[in-house]
Formats: sequence, C-alpha cells, structure tokens
Amino acid sequence: MRGWRGCNSRRIGPPEMTPARVEQCEIAVIGAGVVGLACALELALAGHEVVILAPEDHETGASYGNAGVIADYAVMPVGTPEVLRNLPRLLFDRDSPLAIRPSAALTLAPWLLRFARESLPGRAQANARAIAALLAPTPAAWKSLAAQIDGTDLLKPLGSLYLFETEAERRQADFRPYRALGVTVEEISRDQLGQLQPGLPGHIGAGAAFFPNTVTVDDPRAMLRRLRACVTAAGVGQRVGLVRKLSRSAGHVQLDGDGPSLRARKVVLAAGAWSKRLAAMAGDRVPLDTERGYHLEYDLAQPRLIRQMTPVSRGFYFCPMAGRLRVAGTVELGGLTAPPSPHRWDVMERGARAILPDLPAPSRRWMGFRPSLPDSRPVIGPSQQGDDVIHAYGHGHLGLTLAPVTARIVAALIAGRAPEVDITPYLPSRF
Repeated sequence: MRGWRGCNSRRIGPPEMTPARVEQCEIAVIGAGVVGLACALELALAGHEVVILAPEDHETGASYGNAGVIADYAVMPVGTPEVLRNLPRLLFDRDSPLAIRPSAALTLAPWLLRFARESLPGRAQANARAIAALLAPTPAAWKSLAAQIDGTDLLKPLGSLYLFETEAERRQADFRPYRALGVTVEEISRDQLGQLQPGLPGHIGAGAAFFPNTVTVDDPRAMLRRLRACVTAAGVGQRVGLVRKLSRSAGHVQLDGDGPSLRARKVVLAAGAWSKRLAAMAGDRVPLDTERGYHLEYDLAQPRLIRQMTPVSRGFYFCPMAGRLRVAGTVELGGLTAPPSPHRWDVMERGARAILPDLPAPSRRWMGFRPSLPDSRPVIGPSQQGDDVIHAYGHGHLGLTLAPVTARIVAALIAGRAPEVDITPYLPSRF
C-alpha cells in the first residue's frame, strides 16, 4: 500500500454493516482472531483488497484467553512417547493436565488413535522438527509486527521458567532435545530461581529450566485491540457473520451464511477451532478437534511474580500481566458445544494455591477453544482442490506465537513467492 506510514496515518470509522447481497472482493479472510487479523494486515499492506468475515468478536476467544507468551521454546508436540505411555491415566484422571470430557470419548476415538500414532518416537521427533522450523523466524516476525501496530511496549523480554517442585523432577529433566532444536535453555539452582522470581515462597521449588529469550505479552487483549485498529487503518473491510457454506465457481469462491454473502477471488481460512467444516467444504479432510483451554485471573495491586512460570507437573502457566496474575493452561478434549467444566477451574486453583498460598479469590474465570491436530502442527497452505483457498489454522497452543509467521507465509503464497519456511510439513495434503 503506497504511502502507508503506520496505524495512526489515517482514521477510518467502524466497520459498516452491509445488506444481504453478494459483495465482491479480492481476498476474504474467514476469522478475526490473532491469526486472521495478522493475515489481513499483511495482505492489505502488500496492496490487496481484503475483507474479514467473522462472527461478532466480543474479545473472549483463545486469542485473548491464552498464556500471553511468544513461546519460542515450545518445540515439543503435545504427543510424545512419555505422554503415550501415560495416556490412559492422563485422559481419565479428572485432575490430570491432559484430560478428556467423558461425554466426548466416543466421538474423539479416531482423533485419539491418530494422536497415539503421532506420539511414537519417530513421529514425535519429526513433529518437533517441523514445529521448531516454524518457530525459528518468530522472534523477528513478532518484533516487526509489534512495531507496525505500536505494540512494542506490551512485549516483555523477561524469559520464562519451568519450575521443578521436587528434586526428582529436576533430575529427570532432559534439556538435550530442546538444545538440539536450537532452543536456548539454562538449568538454574534453587537460589538462582529465588533471584529470578523473588515473589516465590522460599520453600517452593528445587530449581528450574530458564528460557532466557522468551518474550511475554503484558496484555493480550490490548495487543489484539492495537492489531485490530491497525487492520482497520490499513483499509481492511470487516463484516459480521458466520460462514455456513463455502462453494467454488469459475474464478471465485463464494461464502454464504448468517451475514453478508461474499464472492472472493481468494479465501484465507483462519477460523481456528471452527475450521474443520469449512475445510471439508473446500475439499480437504483435516482431523481437527477442539482443546478447551481454561484460565483464572487474580486482580493484584502489586505484581506477585515477575516472570511467567510453569510448574512442570501441573500443566498450567502463572502469567504476570498488567494489573493481574493469570493462571492459564491445561488441556481438556471435549468439543465446541459442552459447557465449561467447573472442576478444571478447581484443579487450577488448588494448584495455584499450592505454589502461592496467599492468593485472593479469583477475580474472573474463562474457557475457550483451541484448534488441535494430532501431530501438533498447524495447517498452512493451499487447498488440495486449488490455491483459491489457503488454510491458516490449527496452531493449538501457539496461535499467538505463530500469527505473524503464518501471515507472512500466506502473503507469500498469494503473491506466488516461495515462503520463508518450507511449508511441506503443514500442508492439508499430509493427512
């Protein structure tokens, strides 16, 4: 876009509501989470006419409710040989950090079989290499995106801690797989842990793994708002509606549903956990299912912790954020329709108080949906039926982290250039 000088260069009013008619556009992006917004911005700045189509966003989705980390270290897939060995206990123990909602067990059986296969040693190693390759350009990509959207002040380069609560946990820790994939990680003692996390009670912890290059986001909602404002300033149209039908005709893809009908030359499918049905309409059978993520928030006048920290045996993050401490994480497999499970919040609160006994009562609770693939790789690339539909979803726990890299890949594909990352491991044709 010629002469574009940043988000504050021109003001555009709120997105217009349009009558029920077929609109023409060059590129339609389905989804207004962090990935969809990042794709729309990247494409608009490359000079394309872009329209976002998504249900009305009340800022309650996974792009808001996450752990607020640019997780450069998160190279390991969810499925590993260790997880496979413990899978029955993990899935059916109600207090496990990886659990299954009993009512969804039968529906999830095909996904779980794929997940078990992907947890075998050779497959898990291949998945880790694929995730690491996608994460490699992330720090530079986020630095660039944050500068574009005036969000640099929200990035906190303080690193992240994996807390070992016992000596046995510390002795069992193996950092070699991380280092082999290019991740910087340091083993620190109990005394060093106290220096890096002075708000931690002195009797807690036998040491930690410290990832010094990790950057956290002080307020994911504020970052989303700045990204959305930048998208608007870049001239991206925004339409409210749920896409229920995707169909191809000569030279265009038509989107129909509860909102306006759009006829686009290209469609970017970035609908997160809701992408499976639309992918099938595009001719791609993708084994996507839903992880239900939970968080608690504690409003605090003074920061309780300085750095993000994960007690490794508990499967959740302590996330210091602006004016509050967020406790986020765990995995519950259970689909898109069931109500939240209060037990998951109870487990997280008990775990949080085991580390920080003096926490007040939670100020708020949240549950949202993550798109999950058995191999923990996102789906990025053209449809098997033609490059008029580009997939960009399935990032699991890494949606916030991988949004700018995904956007750059999508923009390269639409421009007919080779992306900066070999996308073979992420294509929908891998299934």
